[in-house]
Amino acid sequence: VEEGEFISILGPSGSGKSTILRLASKLIRPSRGEISYKNNKPPSIGFVFQDATLMPWRNVLDNIILPLELNGVRRNISTKKAAEWIKKVGLEGKENSFPGELSGGQKMRVSLARSMVTDCDLLLLDEPFAALDEITRRKLEEDLLKIWKRGKFTILLVTHSVNEAVYLSERVIVLSRGPGKIISDKKIFKENFDQDFRNSQQLLDLNKTVYNLLAREKNS
Repeated sequence: VEEGEFISILGPSGSGKSTILRLASKLIRPSRGEISYKNNKPPSIGFVFQDATLMPWRNVLDNIILPLELNGVRRNISTKKAAEWIKKVGLEGKENSFPGELSGGQKMRVSLARSMVTDCDLLLLDEPFAALDEITRRKLEEDLLKIWKRGKFTILLVTHSVNEAVYLSERVIVLSRGPGKIISDKKIFKENFDQDFRNSQQLLDLNKTVYNLLAREKNS
């Protein structure tokens, strides 16, 4: 994985997609082998799960501030940082709202801001948009791309959506059935890396190529 890349991981259920993210985040340890980092320096990591996992008794601002609090950052500094991310994820005016007052898409925006507020080098996304309606999902995908392009941090996204993987990523990795092995590592060369790509023939062709790889593996 190169610094600043956006990589998506696809594969059948049980192929180890989420396990890769947990290994990368050191939530679990490898039973064999090792994870190595450039210059032996582990990156700072943000993790967004399918469930937004917000604290219901804390408002939007205080949920986003939480990682900074745990790192001992002063309140005035953490509030300023959180306010910046509230703006970046499009939640201005919702600072004092509680999770129970938010839509599913808004909750995921809070979760994304909370993961990024520490200026992480590596963002791990475990099917964060899977439970959202199509319109909300597309908007969040586009917003995520904008944030990534501005920051150029590294993203590893696990998803079951071929279209999402191809639309968002520079590389798409396809895993075999468990125990997972890499059966394809495909670079995505986008002619138009913008909204036009969403409706392009190139996207349809890339979707078909990756889908056929997955279908062949699932039916093998």
